[in-house]
Amino acid sequence: MKIYIDGTLHEESDARISVLDHGLLYGDGVFEGIRFYNGRVFRLEEHLDRLYKSARSILLQIPITLEEMTAAVLQTCRANGLNDGYIRLVITRGKGAMGLSPYSCPKASVIIIACGIKLYSEEAYRAGLTMATCATRRPSHDILSPQVKSLNYLNNIMAKVEALQAGAEEGIMLNERGLVAECTGDNVFIVRHGAIATPPISSGALDGITRAVVFEVATQLGITIREAEISRHDIYTADECFLTGTAAEVIAATKLDQRVIGDGHPGPVTQRVISRFREIASSTGTPF
Repeated sequence: MKIYIDGTLHEESDARISVLDHGLLYGDGVFEGIRFYNGRVFRLEEHLDRLYKSARSILLQIPITLEEMTAAVLQTCRANGLNDGYIRLVITRGKGAMGLSPYSCPKASVIIIACGIKLYSEEAYRAGLTMATCATRRPSHDILSPQVKSLNYLNNIMAKVEALQAGAEEGIMLNERGLVAECTGDNVFIVRHGAIATPPISSGALDGITRAVVFEVATQLGITIREAEISRHDIYTADECFLTGTAAEVIAATKLDQRVIGDGHPGPVTQRVISRFREIASSTGTPF
């Protein structure tokens, strides 16, 4: 595997960052996860737009232009000889002095990894995921904007641990009002009477790239879709439920907190969305 670090491609065994990098010491940085299919990077422009907005929000100056970043991503994909896979694009604050101040870091670092990924098993995609509600809450807007994809992911990790310890594959995270925000790594959608609903970003949901694609897909398929505040009760009593994320793509969820959702199988609306999403993902994107 060849990994891009600050303008140079390195073999994995030779890829290095400083132990004084504030991304390592304090989780100070931002990231994006991006998919590529059939030699095309899916929604690259949207991912990079979100990356630069996350960086701007935390006063992190990305040291290369958007055009240079695009070229670097495509270069890394080509260098690894993969047609399908996953890109992890990381911007760290860079090397600096001990202490929280980011102003001791003269220049941020850019790291790009292109590799394979398999988030869930084939059985999970066929039968649907089991979910559990997590006690760990999604941070509110007055703590850190949910739209910043920060390197400090411990909140989500602890929620994921809770879900796994409960025997589930994914966890539902609530906001400070006890309403559903999102999952530990995915956006959540429910289907009732043939219409789709998902929590608004004001509820703490990430404005996901795959989430946005689902809105496009629903419009193309003539399915009503809207943002609405959702409680756990709404998921328990939904006809269908599915999750979206760059790594997860689109996957059904069929159980939450031991309650079977719908008939316990991926529903017809979910299956239509998955089918159309796969068509779009496999045939569009930025070629490399």
